[in-house]
Amino acid sequence: MALYEHIFIARQDIQPQQVEAITKDLTKIVEDNGGKITKTEQWGLRSLAYRIKKYKKGHYVLFNVDSSSEAVAELERNERLHEDIVRFMTIRVEKHEDVDSVVIRSRDRESRPSRFENNSERPKRFDNKNSDSGKSNTAASDVSVAAATE
Repeated sequence: MALYEHIFIARQDIQPQQVEAITKDLTKIVEDNGGKITKTEQWGLRSLAYRIKKYKKGHYVLFNVDSSSEAVAELERNERLHEDIVRFMTIRVEKHEDVDSVVIRSRDRESRPSRFENNSERPKRFDNKNSDSGKSNTAASDVSVAAATE
């Protein structure tokens, strides 16, 4: 059996419960054809990079599939016939990642420090350490003007 990553995008105007129902139906199709879905990630409603069939957003779902090519072909055939699925893509991989995908990890921002924390360590942007610098520039320009007039 081969390993695949499969992602599909559902229409933006359906409810998340309908996306879960579609996910269950597609999982059943793979299992009926002798395959197994090892992981399912729902990424939620996200913006598309470009319009697809007049939609600007879509519900993204990722599958890690362990099955034969016939089961994946049947999955894709059913997705072509389904009205609520806008796009899908299947990629064959050498092994599945055990950790969450990059999209899920980037959504978890609680582990990151706030950009407003630890402001004491950061230098001030417009700190005038040399208050004499303005006076020295004026004196230099006076000297150059005097030299030019002579």
